[in-house]
Amino acid sequence: MSELTLFLIRVAYLAILWIFVLSAISVIRSDMFGARVPEAARTGGGKAPKPPKQPKPGKRRTVPTHVLVTEGSNVGERADLSAGPVLIGRGSDAAIRLDDDYVSTRHARIAASGDQWFVEDLGSTNGTFVGTVRISQPTTITMGTQVRVGKTILELRK
Repeated sequence: MSELTLFLIRVAYLAILWIFVLSAISVIRSDMFGARVPEAARTGGGKAPKPPKQPKPGKRRTVPTHVLVTEGSNVGERADLSAGPVLIGRGSDAAIRLDDDYVSTRHARIAASGDQWFVEDLGSTNGTFVGTVRISQPTTITMGTQVRVGKTILELRK
């Protein structure tokens, strides 16, 4: 082999090595700080919010007061919904901190809009499931609906 060929092979190897290192740093950064959310998604994309549906006068609706871990390593852990959005993950800023290898640092969020509750995946690696369906956008949940985050199952309770 000529000297030029060996030099080109070394440069290509070095470039591939740097691409790998930079992609590993990117994955670690997104796991530590969460995925970037575009400004349009944070403000609702300029769409006017839909007015909440009024409950039928004959039925009394039960309003959930907390989120409870029903299955997994943190069974019994709970977070009050009155304090605002509930962050779920491994991070120290999470309202429900889960010790689960399949949970991201900032994995999911449960928040209210009017009288409805929504769960939103925050760009986690392993996804968030409502029942058996993996969600990709904010999804309405009601009392008793199972939300799976890693190996942990959470429910809204009164």
